[in-house]
Amino acid sequence: MSLAHIVGIFEHPTRLAREQSVAQLHGEVAIGALADAGLSKSDIDGYLCAGDAPGIGPLSIVEYLGLNVRFADSTDIGGSSPIAHVAHAAQAIAAGRCNVALITTAGRPRAAAERPGALTEITDYPESAFELPYRPALAASYAMCAKRHMHEFGTTSEQLAWIKVAISHHAQHNPHALLRNVVTVDDVLGSPMIADPLHRLDCCVMTDGGGAVIVAREEIARSLDRPRVRLRGAGEWIKYQRGADFDITTTAGKRSGAQAFAEAGVEPDDIKYLSTYDSFTITVLLALEDLGFCAKGEGGRFVEEGQLISGIGRVPVNTDGGGLCNNHPAHRGGMTKILETVRQLRGEAHPAVQVKNCNLAIAHGTGGMLDRRHGCATAILERL
Repeated sequence: MSLAHIVGIFEHPTRLAREQSVAQLHGEVAIGALADAGLSKSDIDGYLCAGDAPGIGPLSIVEYLGLNVRFADSTDIGGSSPIAHVAHAAQAIAAGRCNVALITTAGRPRAAAERPGALTEITDYPESAFELPYRPALAASYAMCAKRHMHEFGTTSEQLAWIKVAISHHAQHNPHALLRNVVTVDDVLGSPMIADPLHRLDCCVMTDGGGAVIVAREEIARSLDRPRVRLRGAGEWIKYQRGADFDITTTAGKRSGAQAFAEAGVEPDDIKYLSTYDSFTITVLLALEDLGFCAKGEGGRFVEEGQLISGIGRVPVNTDGGGLCNNHPAHRGGMTKILETVRQLRGEAHPAVQVKNCNLAIAHGTGGMLDRRHGCATAILERL
C-alpha cells in the first residue's frame, strides 16, 4: 500500500485556448495545483509528463517552469499516462527519489484545428507499413470493438447511448463543461453516424486546456491544510495485437485493474465512485466489465436506465461530465479522471452529483487504439 498522497489538483477552466501556448497551459495548471495544495514552486522536486508536453519532455517543461527537480518521468501510454504517473510518483517517493512530485497535462488541439486520430497516420511508426494502407481511423477502431461486442453479447446501440445520457446528467451541473445539455437515448441515436455503430454523441469532445496533480510524501500531506487522499493501489498494462489471440472486447484494464485491486486489498463492490476514460461510449462499457463491476458481456444491461447516474445508479461514473461532455484536453483524458476522483473523495464535487460517504474511488484510463495497441492505468484512491 502506498504512503503517497495527492495533495493538490487543478483543472484549467478553458476549453478553447486561442491566446495561450501549450507551455503556458502547462504552467497555468501547475500554478493552480500549487495554490490548491498550499505549496510553493520550491517544494517540487519531482516532475512527470507525457507526449503532450512541448519540447524534450521534462527537460523543456522543467526549465520553462523553473523547477529544481531530482526525479523526472516522461512515460507515455497515451491518454492513460497521468494515471500511471501518479503511481510512478508514489514509487519514486517510496524510493526516496523525491518528496513532492508535479504531474501536468495540457494542449490546444481545438484552437490549432488538429484532426483527431492524426497520430495513427504517422509514417515512421514500426506498424505503419502494415496498417496505413488500410487507413486505420481512430473512431473506426473503437467502432470495431463496439460492433464485435454487439455480435458476441447482444449489446445494443440503445445501451451504449445510456452511457452518454448518464454522463450528460452530470455535465449540466459543471459550468465549465463544453456540452451541458442533458440528452436522451433518442438524441444519441438520432445524431449523425460517425463509424457504425458509433454516433456523434457516442464520441468525446475535443478541447484545449489541461490539468495538474501534486503527489507528496505522507509526512508532507499531514502538514497541509487539505483533505488527505491516499493512493491505495495501482496497476498498468499494455495490450497489443498478436494474431488470432487478440480479443478486441477485452482491454488492458483487465490486467491493470486486477493489479490495482490486489495491491489495494479491496473489491469492486467496495468502490463508491468511478472516473473512467470515455473517449467513446464503448470505452466506458468495456472498462466496467474489465474492472469487474459486471461480468464480460453484461455491460450493456449494466448501464441501462441510468445505472451510472449519481444518486440513482449503482456505480456513479464521471460526475464532472467526463470526456463525452466536459473536457478531453490534448486528446488525453486521463488527467481529468484523477481530478474528479479527488474532488469526490474530498467532498468537493458539485452538490448535485457528490456521492455520499465517498471514501474509496477509482481513476481509470485507456490510451491508444482499442483494436490494436493501447495502454491502461488504474489507480484506487482512498480518503483518510
